[in-house]
Amino acid sequence: MKMITAVIKPFKLEEVREALAECGVNGLTVTEVKGFGRQKGHTELYRGAEYVVDFLPKVKVEVVVRSEDVDRCVDAIVSVASTGKIGDGKIFVTPVERVVRIRTGELDDAAI
Repeated sequence: MKMITAVIKPFKLEEVREALAECGVNGLTVTEVKGFGRQKGHTELYRGAEYVVDFLPKVKVEVVVRSEDVDRCVDAIVSVASTGKIGDGKIFVTPVERVVRIRTGELDDAAI
């Protein structure tokens, strides 16, 4: 099993959710986050004063899938989340050693 963590632009969330659903993903976790990468934030004007926004709003989507489904899910996220502009985000894939469904006690693949 693997955890796919995608940090994406907020307006792409619904498209990513739909793409993952088409891949057979039953559930996911979404967190509103702030951060920066190469984009390094940007400047904005507010009431005539210019100020720097260091941390940009992003959405972190986390989903645990079977190892054989990782490439399909990652490709689906990339295809819908990409705008071709700086700040599209990143995808991280990490191993998951164990999953337990709290309600039933099911383990690993059965708990996903």
